[in-house]
Amino acid sequence: MLRGLCYSVISAVCFGMIAVLAKLGYDLGLDAPTMLQQRFVFGALLLLAWLGLRRPGLLRPTPRLLAKAALLGSIYFVQSSLFFLALERLPASTTALVFYLYPVAVTLLAVPLLGQRLDRCTVAALALVMGGCGLVFQDAFSKGLSGPGLMLALGAMAVFSGYLLLVQFLLRGEEPLRATFYVILFTALGFTLWNGPQGLLEAEPRRLGLGLVLGLVPTALAISLLYAAIERVGSAWTSIFSTFEPVATLTAAHLLLAEDVALVQLGGAALIVAGIVLPNARLLRVRRSAAAS
Repeated sequence: MLRGLCYSVISAVCFGMIAVLAKLGYDLGLDAPTMLQQRFVFGALLLLAWLGLRRPGLLRPTPRLLAKAALLGSIYFVQSSLFFLALERLPASTTALVFYLYPVAVTLLAVPLLGQRLDRCTVAALALVMGGCGLVFQDAFSKGLSGPGLMLALGAMAVFSGYLLLVQFLLRGEEPLRATFYVILFTALGFTLWNGPQGLLEAEPRRLGLGLVLGLVPTALAISLLYAAIERVGSAWTSIFSTFEPVATLTAAHLLLAEDVALVQLGGAALIVAGIVLPNARLLRVRRSAAAS
């Protein structure tokens, strides 16, 4: 479980860069379809190059995997579109606050659908995490919310919750890195069909550089580690561990966008970390007791 925790947290840091990178992209004059196309096309190309050099056998999929990847890629297309369109209408903090309701949704859905056990430790971890998210993004409550933007953010949260559960169900027994590549590839095809080739013909170096960063950090790295974490600890625990993401967003926004960090936001970050540590500390105690006996 410790390895799954590490994968989840590193994946969360990578995913936490999305909102900040999107805001930087809007400042450079990019629109949502172009950024999403560059994100997934460059992500697929980077994974293709790495697999071709290191593990070429993973590039040979089964027809069954291709069908699964096409389905998951279409869902990821919808979720990513909703999230980026919400960022056009809402502050990054507001969008993140709504989106980070997904750990509660995933965990509660996993109880009837996947037989996940909802014990006191899980409930306590969720309470800490959601309380932390509320504090980290407390400034969102003082800002007026766009009705369409709020619905887009809620839609992104709902779609992502279902996506995580489907990943655990459909990709059980599949090699995570192979599955990651083909899901990203199908998502990239979807955005290329939507946006046309112009997003890939961008000649401005800063815009292309941002596209490459989007393809590497919150796509190739983040999704690979997410799938590896789900394979080891399941979607519910991964969703709890992955709530380190708003801490990463807060830090990146402060360092890259020069946003002020309030004391109450730091308190929220501490609660989120506590929610991540709680179940892992409990597992370590159980393992030590078993070893001692």
